[in-house]
Amino acid sequence: MINDKVHKLLNEQITNELYSGYLYQAMAAYFEEQDLPGFAVWYTAQAQEEVIHAFKFYNHLIERGARIELGAIEKPPVEWDSPLAAVEAALEHEKKITADINRIYEAADETKDYASRPILDWFVDEQIEEEDNATTNVQKLRMVGDKGNGLYMLDKEMGARPITSPELAAKVPTE
Repeated sequence: MINDKVHKLLNEQITNELYSGYLYQAMAAYFEEQDLPGFAVWYTAQAQEEVIHAFKFYNHLIERGARIELGAIEKPPVEWDSPLAAVEAALEHEKKITADINRIYEAADETKDYASRPILDWFVDEQIEEEDNATTNVQKLRMVGDKGNGLYMLDKEMGARPITSPELAAKVPTE
C-alpha cells in the first residue's frame, strides 16, 4: 500500500509531466512561427518524452494499486520575447521539475516508501540529463545569437533529433 503523501505527490507529478509536454509543444509551435523548424522538431520530441514520463508515474501507481487522479493542465505560454527566452524558460522549467522530483524522493524516504525508490532513482538520473540538455541549448543559443548564420546552423542541428527515436521507444511503458 502506498503512503497517502507519496500517492498525492505522484499524482501531482503526472500532471506536472503532462504540463511539461504541453509546454514543450507550445514552444515547438512558437519555433515554427519563428521559422525555426529544427527547434520545433527538438521541442516536439521533448514534448513526447514528457508524456512518456507521465505514463511512467501512471503505471507505477497502477502497479501499486493506487488511484489515478489526473489534475487540470494549465495553459502554457504561447509566446516568448526571443528564441533565447524560450530555451531559458525551458531550463527554468526543468529546474522546477527537478525540485518536484526531489520533493517526492524526500517524501518517499520520510515515509519509508521503498517501493517508489527505483522509479524515483530513474527520474533523478533523468533530470540530470534534462537539465544538461536544456543548459546546452541555452549556451549554444547564447553563443550564436538570435539571428544570422549561427542560428541557421543551430536550427539544423536541433532538427536532427528524431521525434520517434529508439531512445524514446525504450522509455515507453510496455504493460
